[in-house]
Amino acid sequence: MTKRPSRKERKKLIVQAAAEVFAEKGYNKTLVAEVAVAAGIGKGTVYEYFKSKDDLFFAVFQYVVQESGDTAEAALEKAAGKTAALRLTALNSAIVSWIVQHRHLYTLSMEFWAATVSASPEMRVRMEKEFKNIYERFRRIVGGIIQEGVAGGVFKKSINSKAIAAAVVGSWDGLGVQAWFDPEFKIEKTSRTYMELLINGMLAEN
Repeated sequence: MTKRPSRKERKKLIVQAAAEVFAEKGYNKTLVAEVAVAAGIGKGTVYEYFKSKDDLFFAVFQYVVQESGDTAEAALEKAAGKTAALRLTALNSAIVSWIVQHRHLYTLSMEFWAATVSASPEMRVRMEKEFKNIYERFRRIVGGIIQEGVAGGVFKKSINSKAIAAAVVGSWDGLGVQAWFDPEFKIEKTSRTYMELLINGMLAEN
């Protein structure tokens, strides 16, 4: 007998299905009924979990943000005990690999950014707040690793950890956009080269 999914599991299935549909058709052209079909449920069931298409879209945004955040945390946990340079390299590699693996969903990023200027006032506020939170979260993670490196004598004391953290986080967005527009773009190789140059420039002189 097939086990009936819990409410939490069903909600996640709806969000995952919505991510695929939004990525394929865009927010404006997506119908809630299409999401329901993709999730294998009735349209009314979607509204049991989300009161509107805006709410569903925002849930997809939060889901993608959580997935990328979990990827970062897992990479750092795996690299625990290693030097700051190796931890930063591991984090960068994990995030870029996640971007590559989810390339088919990258159109969602464009939809998310567009929502900060073209959605309803309420939705714009929600999206802007969430964007601010996720960027701050990643800057804290990267900045924390750099500060650990400075404290441990691995990196130069003169470096600005906040500025470098912002540049690293920004590189993920920038490289992801280039890879989305150009399937031949070598995002992993480019990111690896960038990170090597960055770390070499931060290393303390012995």
